[in-house]
Amino acid sequence: MAALSADRITKKKSTGLKSYPIKTATKIYAGSLTAVDGNGFALPAADAANLKVVGVAATTVDNTGADGALSINVESGMLAEFAASSITQAMVGKVMYVVDDQTFDDALGTNGVKAGKLAEYVSTTKGWLEIQPTGLGVVVADADATYGQPEADLINDLKLKVNTLLLS
Repeated sequence: MAALSADRITKKKSTGLKSYPIKTATKIYAGSLTAVDGNGFALPAADAANLKVVGVAATTVDNTGADGALSINVESGMLAEFAASSITQAMVGKVMYVVDDQTFDDALGTNGVKAGKLAEYVSTTKGWLEIQPTGLGVVVADADATYGQPEADLINDLKLKVNTLLLS
């Protein structure tokens, strides 16, 4: 084959668009933060156990059938604007966590579901997230009353450092 001497139409696939089977009795709205559960089924992002954000739903899909009866296309590897609970300009570049399928916050929720990194601050209640699914979890447990204060402080400090390494 000879080198090009004119423009060429090249077939391409975006690595940022993936299809996920949807959990039973689940409706996912276009434009929502979308997660997968421990079994790999898509559902709206929430601060719930065993969820990992995979991106933003490209369409609305209502799966009234069994697990995986329908699938949804989800975009990732991009910036997306969402509502925020309470953010500041100083948080740009920091990991943000899911509040619900359209809201994020800098505070680690009960289950520590990572939404992405704050790429651009718009206001205290809005920002642009960089959504890159990593599959990495976070440490959410704090030291309990079993430990004395110096040990509890050390454990909690280590938790923050481990989370920083996992999510940087």
